[in-house]
Amino acid sequence: MRVLVIGGGGFIGSVVVAALAGAGHQVVRATRRPTAMAATPGVRDIGCDLARDLAAETWLPRLAGIDAVVNCAGILRERGESTFERVHVEAPRALFAACARAGVRRVVQISAIGDARDGPFVATKHRGDEALRGHDLDWVVLRPSLVWTPRGSYGGTSLLRAMAALPWVIPVPGDGGQPVAPVTAEDVAAVVLACVADTGPRRATLDVVGPRAMGIRDFLLAVRGWLRTGPARVVPVPRALVAVGCQLGEVLGTGPLGNTMRRMLERGNVGEPGAHARLIAQTGVRTRDVDDVLAAAPSFVQDRWHARLYLVAPLLRLSLAALWLLSGVVGLVHPIDDSARLLAPAGVSGVAVPVLVWGASALDLVLGVALVAGRAVPAVGMLMLASVLAYTAFIGIALPSSWLEPFGGLAKNLVLAPAILAMLATHDRR
Repeated sequence: MRVLVIGGGGFIGSVVVAALAGAGHQVVRATRRPTAMAATPGVRDIGCDLARDLAAETWLPRLAGIDAVVNCAGILRERGESTFERVHVEAPRALFAACARAGVRRVVQISAIGDARDGPFVATKHRGDEALRGHDLDWVVLRPSLVWTPRGSYGGTSLLRAMAALPWVIPVPGDGGQPVAPVTAEDVAAVVLACVADTGPRRATLDVVGPRAMGIRDFLLAVRGWLRTGPARVVPVPRALVAVGCQLGEVLGTGPLGNTMRRMLERGNVGEPGAHARLIAQTGVRTRDVDDVLAAAPSFVQDRWHARLYLVAPLLRLSLAALWLLSGVVGLVHPIDDSARLLAPAGVSGVAVPVLVWGASALDLVLGVALVAGRAVPAVGMLMLASVLAYTAFIGIALPSSWLEPFGGLAKNLVLAPAILAMLATHDRR
């Protein structure tokens, strides 16, 4: 069977693609950046952009020779043209209409458990589901609970790992009793496999949940035990403070922390009563319990590194940004005569002094602002590294006595360079 997977480069989508290819299906993986995907046997990559592909005519050529479609695409936060309305409603509506016109009857939609009152993410996801149900197709809507895997993490699951790995404490919202029914990405992929099969369910909406509902507190304790980071005290975080943190996440527009996650957790994320039994009856897939999955997949040092560095990485980026901004401001307001006296032993004098000082300060400010905004971080980091090395070499050679200054002003650059490299190494959040 030839299966088109929309959003095949995402957290769930990548596991679905691997499962389909592993089962012998021919997979067409549609992503925004197909050239960035690693070549995979049995997988062909094509480009798509759900922020712009809003007409059925755009999708029809992509459906040539396709037997089934799996839509794994979704966003937790709007950015530019990528709005909830476009990505979750308008583009899927065009895709489903194209499927009906092209005769591609089997369509699987990865949606979300929740209530429309949880926010626009869930509300638009469910409106996309309604658009699919309106077609005479062999559709299946899958609504997973908390999706996780011991093999990796992304977004919200990365944040949960980081919370579980904090030194000495595990912060939990309120009493930590917010119910979830965790299901692995691999089990979600197994359900998708069952749904695209000729014998799979038709015209069904299924909650994809694990066999056991548990509080978020118990899930975090289980993950901490798996990470082997030592005992910790569970610390309740007042709900008012959690709400402030989530609102801050919305304002900053980065990371998984936001009002959607908060509302979904508070309302519960376990599906309808009897959801697990119905899932087994419809698909034959028995999703696995958290404890069983963790016992079968021991953690390694890389898992602990990622969990511990997840919260450190943005702090490192912001700290470097603050240092560059401070350096830029100081350079601009520092008396130019004092700068001239400092640079005179290095042979810099006359008009070269303000050009050098103010030019370097302006560059520092630009790089600092770019780093705060999180724009072009790899390029900004390389420019920072180049400036540090150039400054260290110039001052260190022209003024060798600066190596012996009190408090190690120049010597600290020996630490600053690897700090920039660490920021670059931990920048990729996917």
